[in-house]
Amino acid sequence: MDAGIVSYGAYVPRYRITPAEIGRVWGSDGESMGQGLNVHRKSVPAPDEDTITISTEALRVALIRGAIDPQQIGAIYVGSESHPYAVKPTATVVAQAVGATPNLTAADFEFACKAGTAAIQTCLGLVGAGMVKYGVAIGSDTSQGAPGDALEFSASAGGAAFVIGREHVIARVEQTLSYTTDTPDFWRREGQRYPSHSGRFTGEPAYFRHETECARRIMEVSGTSPKDYAHVVFHQPNGKFPQRVGKQLGFSETQMRYGLVTPYIGNTYSGAALIGLANVLDHAGPGERVLVVGYGSGAGSDAFDLTTTDAIATYDRSYGRPVQSYLDSGVELTYGVYAKYRGKIHMGES
Repeated sequence: MDAGIVSYGAYVPRYRITPAEIGRVWGSDGESMGQGLNVHRKSVPAPDEDTITISTEALRVALIRGAIDPQQIGAIYVGSESHPYAVKPTATVVAQAVGATPNLTAADFEFACKAGTAAIQTCLGLVGAGMVKYGVAIGSDTSQGAPGDALEFSASAGGAAFVIGREHVIARVEQTLSYTTDTPDFWRREGQRYPSHSGRFTGEPAYFRHETECARRIMEVSGTSPKDYAHVVFHQPNGKFPQRVGKQLGFSETQMRYGLVTPYIGNTYSGAALIGLANVLDHAGPGERVLVVGYGSGAGSDAFDLTTTDAIATYDRSYGRPVQSYLDSGVELTYGVYAKYRGKIHMGES
């Protein structure tokens, strides 16, 4: 394809809470739950953080690292399932916050956790067709989980931004394709505060089917096999599912090492696969092949076959934090503070 990643940035809020602390409040064995999910702790947004602020911070890092003039951005798409407004785009706020020109196309994307990867595909099309010089694709979420629900042990916050262009490409997109069906494994109706899910159904006929089918199809189209990739990134609703998918497809733990971030920051939904990809790019050298397979409930998967270029060796990461620093650091909260920050405490009417 005549387009690829020219820069990227990620952001994860500083606060953390452990499954053990959540389980302590709800009378369950949170430590065992965390071990079962392979989630050691999850990120928590501060009261003044949301999808807009996370997206803006990630994009600022990407623009500064790539020395990209925001006035040359022709498209900005923000993928999330926790946009702050039901009617008012996140993308327009982010565009103005980074100083982009008004002469651009902007929109919010929604497809559960794969809205960010769908945004990348859209930018690839616009850039490849010569309609815009740079397209920005962001996957960002402050995901929700009802108090005491299994989702609460993993649903977290974070995001990553990718600038797509044709010049100074650090990761060339060799191929992309999608696999989509009507599989109702996870949903939230208008007006509902928290999402609903189909329990075990979200795994076998939903996540695993789409991830494996999409991965196999892109390798078939690309004429590749697992051994051809230095790194692989799967969508990661927890730390267990992507490891299982990787083993089913024939990938090693070494290939999955940098792409697996959920055990340390939780499931950032639209940001999950993209933060994993950002971590891979933080560690990758020239000429390394990367497979990325996102997933969104409802249900669908987007896959990308990437190859890093020589330009990644001189890519300037001096601004912003590497993803690894977010995985290693954080300030732990008690459940009470966490509940206050996430708006889980509601006072009755007087």
